[in-house]
Amino acid sequence: MTEFPFHLMIKPAGPDCNLSCEYCYYLEKSRYYDQDVHRMDDETLERVTAAYLKNHPGGEVVFAWQGGEPLLMGIEFFRRALDLQTKYSRPDQQVVNTLQTNAMLIDEDWAAFFAENGFLIGVSLDGPADLHDRYRRDRGGRPSHSRVLKGLEHLQRHNVEHNALVTVNRVNVEHPLRVYNHLVDLGVRYLQYIPIVECQSRDSHKVTVQTVRPEPFGDFLCKTFDHWAANDVGRVFVQLFESTLNVWLGGFPSVCVYAPMCGRALVVEHNGDLYACDHFVYPEYRRGVVNVDDLASLVDGPEQQSFGEAKAALSLECRRCQVLPFCGGDCPKHRIRRADGDYTISYLCSGYRRFFTHSAPVLRDIAAAIAQDLSTRLA
Repeated sequence: MTEFPFHLMIKPAGPDCNLSCEYCYYLEKSRYYDQDVHRMDDETLERVTAAYLKNHPGGEVVFAWQGGEPLLMGIEFFRRALDLQTKYSRPDQQVVNTLQTNAMLIDEDWAAFFAENGFLIGVSLDGPADLHDRYRRDRGGRPSHSRVLKGLEHLQRHNVEHNALVTVNRVNVEHPLRVYNHLVDLGVRYLQYIPIVECQSRDSHKVTVQTVRPEPFGDFLCKTFDHWAANDVGRVFVQLFESTLNVWLGGFPSVCVYAPMCGRALVVEHNGDLYACDHFVYPEYRRGVVNVDDLASLVDGPEQQSFGEAKAALSLECRRCQVLPFCGGDCPKHRIRRADGDYTISYLCSGYRRFFTHSAPVLRDIAAAIAQDLSTRLA
C-alpha cells in the first residue's frame, strides 16, 4: 500500500476510437502494440482493480475510464468492473467512477446504466457544430456534433452528472463566447478547457497546425472569464477558474498540470501496462505491468519519483514569476524548446500569465468574500 493517494487513468480500449480527431495525441499509441484491436480482457480487469484498491491508502478511489473511446468495451464490461470494485474495495474506501467519452455511443441503455451507478461523465465537445466538426470527425470523415448532442440529451434526460471537456485549438480559440454560450445553453454547468499543444513529431520543436497559439489562448481565457464573472459565478463552474480561486483561498491548484509537482496520476493501458502519465505513454516511461504485489513499488519507485520531481526544474525567469503559484510551470509536455534552447518554460506561458494577472482582482475579491462568509458562519 502506498503512503499517499495516487490516481489511475484506465484505458480499457487503448487508443481505439470511433472518431479520428485531427489533433488527437493518443491514436498513434497503437503502434506500440501488435494487434489491430485493443481490448482489456477479464483477467486484466480483475488484476488492475484488485491492485488499485489494495494499494491505495484509502478514502476516495477514482476509477477514471478514458481512451480512445472507452464505450467501445460495451456495458457488460463496466458491469463486471463494478462487481470487481465491490469485491475488492475496503470499508475505508469510497469508489467513484468517471468516464470521458465522445458521447457518440450513448443511448438510453448507457444513460440509464450511468445514472443507476453514479458515474460522472465527461463529454468532449468543442463548441457549435462548425467549430466542433472542424477537427472532430469520424473515421469516414463525417461530422460528429449532432451525434454528440444526442448522447448528451440522453445523459440529461436521465440526470447523469456530466461536464464538458473543451479542447482549445487553433480554430475555436477565436470564438470564446460562442463556445462558452453554446455549452451553457445546452445545459452544461461544469466546463474544462484543455489547450491543444502538439509537436509535429517527438523530435521536433515545431507545433502542429491545430495547436493553439499562446496569445490567442490568453485572450480566450480572459474573455471567457469576464463573461463568466459578470453572469455566471456560482451557476457555472470552470475548472481553471476554480483551480485559480483555490490558490487565492490559500490552497493549491486543483489540477495536476498546475501543481508544483506531478507523478501521482498514472495510466493503465488495455493490457495492464503502467505508464508515468497520460501525456507520456512512450516506451521509456513504461513502469511495468500492474499487479497486486508490485503496484505500490511502481507508483512510489525512484523512476516515477524522479519523473514527478522533474516538473519543478524551472528557469530563473519562471521561479521569479508572480503567477507561478497558479500555473506551477504548466505541464512538462508543454515545455517545448524555444529559439534560445530553454525547455523549462511552457509554450503557453504568455497566455497563462495574461489570464492569471487579468483574473486576479476579481478572484481576490471572491476569495475575500468567501473567507468573510466562512468567518461569520464560524463566529
